Amino acid sequence: MSTDATTTELPASVKRYALYLMVMAGLGGLLYGIDVGVIAAALPYIEKTSTYTPQEISLVVAAVLAGSVLSSLFAGMLAEWLGRKKVIIISALLFTLSIPVICFSSGVFGLLMAGRILQGASAGLVGVVVPMYLAECLDANSRGKGTGMFQFMLTVGLVFAALIGLITTMVVGAADAANVSNESKVIAWQVIFWCSAIPGVILFFGAFKLKESPRWLYRNGREDEALQALASNNGEKAANEILAEMKAADAKEAADKAAMAEAAKGDSLLQRKYIIPFILAVVVLACTQATGINSVLNYSVTIFQQAGLQGETANTADLAIKIVNMLMTIVAVTLVDKKGRTFLLKMGTLGIIAGLAGVGAMFLMVENNRYDVKSIVSAQVKDASLNISAEEAVLSALAADPNLREQHPEFFDENGKVAKGMQLIVTYTQGLDNMQKVAKYTGEATDDAKIAVKQDKALAPNFMDKLAFWSTPLQEGEIKQITVDRAEIGMTPSPVTGWAVTGFFVVFIAFYAAGPGVCVWLALSELMPNRIRANGMAIALLINQLVSTTIAGTFLPWVGSSGYSSVFFWLAGFTVIYFITAAFFMPETKGRTLEEIEQYFTTGKMPSKKEEEETEEAKA
Repeated sequence: MSTDATTTELPASVKRYALYLMVMAGLGGLLYGIDVGVIAAALPYIEKTSTYTPQEISLVVAAVLAGSVLSSLFAGMLAEWLGRKKVIIISALLFTLSIPVICFSSGVFGLLMAGRILQGASAGLVGVVVPMYLAECLDANSRGKGTGMFQFMLTVGLVFAALIGLITTMVVGAADAANVSNESKVIAWQVIFWCSAIPGVILFFGAFKLKESPRWLYRNGREDEALQALASNNGEKAANEILAEMKAADAKEAADKAAMAEAAKGDSLLQRKYIIPFILAVVVLACTQATGINSVLNYSVTIFQQAGLQGETANTADLAIKIVNMLMTIVAVTLVDKKGRTFLLKMGTLGIIAGLAGVGAMFLMVENNRYDVKSIVSAQVKDASLNISAEEAVLSALAADPNLREQHPEFFDENGKVAKGMQLIVTYTQGLDNMQKVAKYTGEATDDAKIAVKQDKALAPNFMDKLAFWSTPLQEGEIKQITVDRAEIGMTPSPVTGWAVTGFFVVFIAFYAAGPGVCVWLALSELMPNRIRANGMAIALLINQLVSTTIAGTFLPWVGSSGYSSVFFWLAGFTVIYFITAAFFMPETKGRTLEEIEQYFTTGKMPSKKEEEETEEAKA
């Protein structure tokens, strides 16, 4: 059905509501983007003002993804039970409630985790229900525009969160600035979260004025209300036509189900046509997250600071890559039906490999210019405590190795003293916690100039301790011994290195947005055969979320034990698997019906154009 002829005759009230519906849908996408992106700007402040370990910080980041996994599993069921509108309201409420929980956590790890899980639950509901709601409310001519609005506003949400972070840094000061008080840093990360609550509040109150999904109303026997909901943004004439189509579609669906049930009798699921597309979909979704995209977006400010961009410059770089993500998403949407899925996936994965390998190479240059002082730092561990400055580490290394000055002249200034900008990086285990600390020598005796770890005693084993089945939980009162895993001295990377890393990040993000960012969801829905589509997509999406949560939850400990270069090279390696899958195993699904794609996995080839024409003639 086409509504082109009727759209020009629509009353002003219908046009206003149609616009309102699109704005609310856009806010849903914005909320999802903020859910993912807000932690990047707040994280450096949280790290500086808390005693959380890298494992705990990683869990705070991963909590949103874990909450999203849990809620997305039940989103469809809730939407069928309560209706789409109510679930949208609930998702906005969860997000809005999460903000005060996070901001009033006051160093209580459990509260901070609870707030982040609420944010994740909100994201999981929004990500499933808003696109579903749009598909059921809009006519065929507007559906693509609505879905595109959601995806575009998701990237705008990432930009919005990054912009809040940059402005906060400019007003309050950077997290690594010595002249900014601890209280100001706490206020800074709280402000970032409070500002991000604004779209959630607007969506919560605005969603009450939305009409319920006409498809949901119709399926629940409320035909008159369904017709009114359709008329609100399509006009009365189009609403009657759409309702007639819904009735016809229902009759066809019932007939199709009966035919499928008859065809499926004795049809084993252990066949090529089911197994191969399912494995392909799982590999594609797992590899999409194995690029590290969510961890990169969550830890971007921290990574840029480690690469040499200090203060608000790191937030500026973060904003830049998220603007690139937004713009390249627009490009991808315009290309996906012209160039095809596999073309964009191949191009995208090659660009991702280049970007990740470039970031890894830049960090490798920095790490190769460091000097191992593990034995020196280990000797400073006394009575289960550690206290050593960057200057002391350099001077001790010089005393132990007189050739240090010749091997690393950059460690010393023209007067032979320790150069300003030297840093000491120590990764250590205290009890069951793996941590990393950095001390910087600036010529002044500041808290950031030394690494100070106090003796600590274990509390009663908690839930997380018992989950660590590979180790024996410490007993209450037992001293947590310190073991130095890695310790290195080296110059703080220059801003040139930081901007080079940013450049490679831009390559990574641009090609991700142009390829997997858009194509992966199309490929998922198109690959799965009809018989296993619902369950197959659910399993593939669950694996996608689990991979994302695992990488985000282990990112900082992974960096601490292996270094940034190793992490990014591994992510590039995972993406090589992605490229091979897209280049050699995935069929091109552009312009193909779901039945033709299913035939490909049955026979090993797509129908030719001639075969398609003959089939159409036979039907006629």
